[in-house]
Amino acid sequence: MAYGQVSATFAASLVISPAIGAYLGRVYGDSLVVVLATAIALLDICFILVAVPESLPEKMRPASWGAPISWEQADPFASLKKVGQDSIVLLICITVFLSYLPEAGQYSSFFLYLRQIMKFSPESVAAFIAVLGILSIIAQTIVLSLLMRSIGNKNTILLGLGFQILQLAWYGFGSEPWMMWAAGAVAAMSSITFPAVSALVSRTADADQQGVVQGMITGIRGLCNGLGPALYGFIFYIFHVELKELPMTGTDLGTNTSPQHHFEQNSIIPGPPFLFGACSVLLALLVALFIPEHTNLSLRSSSWRKHCGGHSHPHSAQAPGEAKEPLLQDTNV
Repeated sequence: MAYGQVSATFAASLVISPAIGAYLGRVYGDSLVVVLATAIALLDICFILVAVPESLPEKMRPASWGAPISWEQADPFASLKKVGQDSIVLLICITVFLSYLPEAGQYSSFFLYLRQIMKFSPESVAAFIAVLGILSIIAQTIVLSLLMRSIGNKNTILLGLGFQILQLAWYGFGSEPWMMWAAGAVAAMSSITFPAVSALVSRTADADQQGVVQGMITGIRGLCNGLGPALYGFIFYIFHVELKELPMTGTDLGTNTSPQHHFEQNSIIPGPPFLFGACSVLLALLVALFIPEHTNLSLRSSSWRKHCGGHSHPHSAQAPGEAKEPLLQDTNV
């Protein structure tokens, strides 16, 4: 429920920030929007330093702020190297990669796709974002809570992936504006997937492994943020769909008769990258089927002990004979 609330706050920002940014950009220029966004980000950092408590266990914290940091600790890909060391972590990371890759690509091009291919006006795009954000808030709070209690964590993930497949397929084959609006409602339901994944990891991992496993998932999402837009752009290029900002003229974009409109009329699949994304999420759903719903925390992996027994955290007070436990305590997969 807590992860759903955190994700819902992001959806809430999507409701108001595009409208605020568009208004300030139109009245005062885009430079003010960039400066204001930067100032808010800096205030966010200050708020974290002052108000957010530390959740890392005491034994896992550095001895002091001046403690030396090795290159291995500073490596942003260090957590990704541990993905294959636990079967459940591997399954979760593959699921996140296959499901978030099309989502990241969609974020980079979808709203421009609405304006140029679906001929949405700028006002319609802003309204679409607001409605999608409101529905996502409801899905990630009320609906997610009900689903977690009724069908469980794993089934909630599978349901969210199912909604994402339907949403992407709808975007791919949709050729009318009303279809985009209907698919947007399904997209809001698909937003429950990542909070459910984070909750599954939080419930399964040990207290001193939370940051490691959540860091892996965040690293996978960061990797997708780089690959997704490039992949979508490449697929659009293959199918000769060029998405670029069109100059604003006296006529509204809703009456656009550009080559993209000609492409839409002569193409069986208006949005080919979205269909590729649906196939990717389908693979993610098949992988997620093998994620165990419940793990037996009494199980211990001897192979993990052999692998990690000789390596201890440089700042943790670890007993001489104590070895690190598996990231997720299960060997049934």
